[in-house]
Amino acid sequence: IGMPCARDKSQRYYGLPIFIQNTTYLNAVTNAGGVPVIIPLQLSEEMLRVIYDTLDGVFLPGGEDLDPALYGEEHHEFLGPIDGERDRTEMLLARWALADGKPVLAICRGMQILNVASGGSLFQDIRAQRDGSEKHDYFPPAFERVRISHDIEIQPESRLGRIFGPQATVNSMHHQAVKSLGQQCQPVAWAPDGVVEAVEISDHPYALGVQWHPEELATHQQDAGSQHLFADFVAQCRQRRADLALAHNGAVYSAA
Repeated sequence: IGMPCARDKSQRYYGLPIFIQNTTYLNAVTNAGGVPVIIPLQLSEEMLRVIYDTLDGVFLPGGEDLDPALYGEEHHEFLGPIDGERDRTEMLLARWALADGKPVLAICRGMQILNVASGGSLFQDIRAQRDGSEKHDYFPPAFERVRISHDIEIQPESRLGRIFGPQATVNSMHHQAVKSLGQQCQPVAWAPDGVVEAVEISDHPYALGVQWHPEELATHQQDAGSQHLFADFVAQCRQRRADLALAHNGAVYSAA
């Protein structure tokens, strides 16, 4: 399961450029039976495609803000740090996976990538741009990453609804949110103030994005719904591998 890394800009390692990733994401995937493959950001499109073609699924993690140029907007004054190489890498992975039917699970920033890759846009800052919104930016270190911040309402007929049921309580560490939805991008969960908390791609076998951080709740709180979410994703990746192997073996047998 491919997982793009992030960039450490602290220069704490003797000023060397360093790629990093939150081990809680890795633990959530491995605990569900998946094998994470960390993807660096500086690869050419051709090299990235080589890695992508070996993957059974794509996991898009949380992180910095997206460059609003990706959805045709200028920078807002409250836009946070951006990373063009990470945007490029994750947009390519998302678009390839959407085109190929490869399973995708997207968390926080990842859900926003999924929406923008589908042609949608974002509120660059919820409080500044969306009237009537509640607080969503419960960032550490002021708040613990597992802090439950609000309830969400989930569409019961959705894949997410089959995992969590019609309601869930979630943590919240974001200041951006979905504004306009991308093509085939269906909202399936909402915060009390109406902010979209989850999306699914309607014409795709498995492409699901959530705005909260279930990896924290699955790993550190042993939350059953969050663990089920990762197990469901890994099971879909495993099933896709089995289906492709069966199709390949059938083609070889027919050719023989």
